[in-house]
Amino acid sequence: MKLVWLRNDLRLADNPALRHACAGDEPVAALFIVSPTQWRLHKMAPIRQRFMLAQMDELGRELAALGIPLHLLRVETFAEVPAALADLSREQGVTQLYANQAIELDEQRRDHAVTAALAEQAVSCHWLNGCCVLPLGRVLTGSGEMFKVFTPFSRAWLKALDEDGFVIHRAPAPRGEPLPWQPLAERAWVDEALGELTADPRWPVGEAEASRRLNDFLEQAVLDYGETRDFPAIPGTSVLSPYLAAGIISPRQCVAALQQRLGYRPQSKAQPGFVWLNELIWREFYRHLLVLIPTLSMNRPFKPETVALPWSWDPDAFTAWCEGRTGYPIVDAAMRCLNATGWMHNRLRMIVASFLTKDLHIHWRLGEDYFMSQLIDGDLAANNGGWQWAAGTGADAAPYFRVFNPTTQGQRFDPQGEFIRTWVTELADIPAAYVHQPHDWLRLKGRQDYPAPMVDHAVARVRAIEMFRSLEK
Repeated sequence: MKLVWLRNDLRLADNPALRHACAGDEPVAALFIVSPTQWRLHKMAPIRQRFMLAQMDELGRELAALGIPLHLLRVETFAEVPAALADLSREQGVTQLYANQAIELDEQRRDHAVTAALAEQAVSCHWLNGCCVLPLGRVLTGSGEMFKVFTPFSRAWLKALDEDGFVIHRAPAPRGEPLPWQPLAERAWVDEALGELTADPRWPVGEAEASRRLNDFLEQAVLDYGETRDFPAIPGTSVLSPYLAAGIISPRQCVAALQQRLGYRPQSKAQPGFVWLNELIWREFYRHLLVLIPTLSMNRPFKPETVALPWSWDPDAFTAWCEGRTGYPIVDAAMRCLNATGWMHNRLRMIVASFLTKDLHIHWRLGEDYFMSQLIDGDLAANNGGWQWAAGTGADAAPYFRVFNPTTQGQRFDPQGEFIRTWVTELADIPAAYVHQPHDWLRLKGRQDYPAPMVDHAVARVRAIEMFRSLEK
């Protein structure tokens, strides 16, 4: 029997591991491992756990309809996975294991241990590329090293894609009579491990839902994406990140759909659709980096010298940031949106990350961990890459002297305060002219229901620049 181990690739279509396992007539089964303890250690957000399990329920039903049984195992930590897989392989007569490659360091170590454990039982392991458009390590400099700056990586990535092309794998054909499927909600051990399994209705699962979102975005917003993507009150983004993070849709499917919509693959900013494609390439950049620079998975900065920065660990200031009580409306609105929905607009991610690291001078690792604990689209590569970019410690990071002004960012990207008033209810009735600097207006009204600014941005900016300049001495 062939066994397909599903991880962050919870889909039938364009799933290389599933496609290769289903080649030939040998029986095929699928596997998903629930690891509650490990997920907590990795700060996986409860909303993301529920999203993944809801998708797993949907996928299990679809696999059963194809005649492919799905095994669910509860294995608390990665360290226990090799033995658990060896036991299952013995019981089921597994001869080959198929899985799409993991990119995170702990997951890679787990997979190496699985390969070794199954080799003792003569079970061969096949690790395929299911997480990137181009294989990890395909896009390197002329000297064979990973790019450290995004723009040349993007150019090389586009050139490599032109040379290699890519294939979209079809969903497998039925392999026998449909099988029964027991919903996850009826499995006591799953409910006991993870609590309430009901998915958030704001985030419907399923490949059809992911495809609908992609197609709606390509039809309605992709041509204006470069102009609208930074405005959180406008539906100008694809909101596909949760589906990409869980592997409900693949980046190859996104690129193929974009090409089909435009009739070509954009190659430069002058061409419509390129700005969104470039965001997909940013995703690839961070994933390639994570594999080729393992220390990024170990809480280490990309720029080694920045480990000496004198970051703050102020718990009270950090809590105020987490709860959206900083006194800066755009920051507070963004954090409250995150806490309520499990998602945050990308421009807002940059604003709040800059505020935490450059205004409060708090270590980026705290922000990175908090995002992972809340985000439905939590993904180590993208989250770490974004936080280190904002903090000035990462690959292709903004220069350390570039510090976002939270007030002017709000004025520029939420000019009428629509997003702010949606999430900062204390400011729901404030006139647009005062929404970004509300404190004088509130005082005139005799109100004290919104906090004063935690810090003076001008002073905090100078301190942030001094922190980085001290590294040059």
